[in-house]
Amino acid sequence: MKRAVSVSIGSSKRDKAVQIELLGETISIERIGTDGDMEKAAQMYRDLDGKVDAFGVGGADLGVLVDNKWYPLYSVQPMIRYIKQTPVVDGAGLKNSLEYRLASFIDSHLGPFIKEKKAFITVGVDRWGMTKSFVDNGYECVFGDMMFALGLPFAIRKISTIKLLARILMPVAGRLPFEWVYPTGEKQEVHIPKWEKYYHWATVIAGDCHYVKRHMPNRLDGKIIATNTTTPADVEMFRKAGVKYLVTSTPVLDGRSFGTNMMEAALVAVAGKGRKLTVEELNELIDKIGLEPQLQELN
Repeated sequence: MKRAVSVSIGSSKRDKAVQIELLGETISIERIGTDGDMEKAAQMYRDLDGKVDAFGVGGADLGVLVDNKWYPLYSVQPMIRYIKQTPVVDGAGLKNSLEYRLASFIDSHLGPFIKEKKAFITVGVDRWGMTKSFVDNGYECVFGDMMFALGLPFAIRKISTIKLLARILMPVAGRLPFEWVYPTGEKQEVHIPKWEKYYHWATVIAGDCHYVKRHMPNRLDGKIIATNTTTPADVEMFRKAGVKYLVTSTPVLDGRSFGTNMMEAALVAVAGKGRKLTVEELNELIDKIGLEPQLQELN
């Protein structure tokens, strides 16, 4: 049996371990949260290095890939400094392969339900594949990068603006402490409704689950949420808010969907190459396994 472990700086309340079968092989996948403690995460990587088949970096990104350009997040890099043997991924590969299929999946499964192709994407820079997916499938998009990452009340409506902002801001933002731009530990449990008009405007609200939940209104009747890393508590929160459909970019396993980093680590483990996979290799493996987003009707 192969083993993939995601060490996350997110809340330990979201920990989960399951066994799955991929290509006839059993894979143990396990998510371990450190409640915002990057040094604790670094020590876990050190202790497990060479003992597992693949690592995922959870609750943080090593960088973001925008329009084929990689922007490192320097404050996260020390977390993996002790890893010498085990391949490590942060989910960027799946964000640019599997998540690119999200909008077409939604259209093929929910086409008659969608009267207006409008998507509110919480942070487009963080999920370039998702961003391209909705743009390429003809959605009118509002990107909340300035709102969610920087707390500034500016909506972005063009993908060209996202690329420009990445070129200008990411070299600076990449050197900021990660917790300044993304909720970690107990901050992931904070819910402060904000930017409500964009949530209400959209047919589809898409992005990282922590961003989506952090500022969502108390009511989202009839909306579609497209996200990842959902626990049963998250699903119940969406159901109580009136969300009609929940689409997760990764499959639901034993009651929850895991992050792209965890699922990419599982694919790296089953591939057995001892390294992270290219986007082309991931797409080939995704097709071979039949991996696709998962749809849940909540109301």
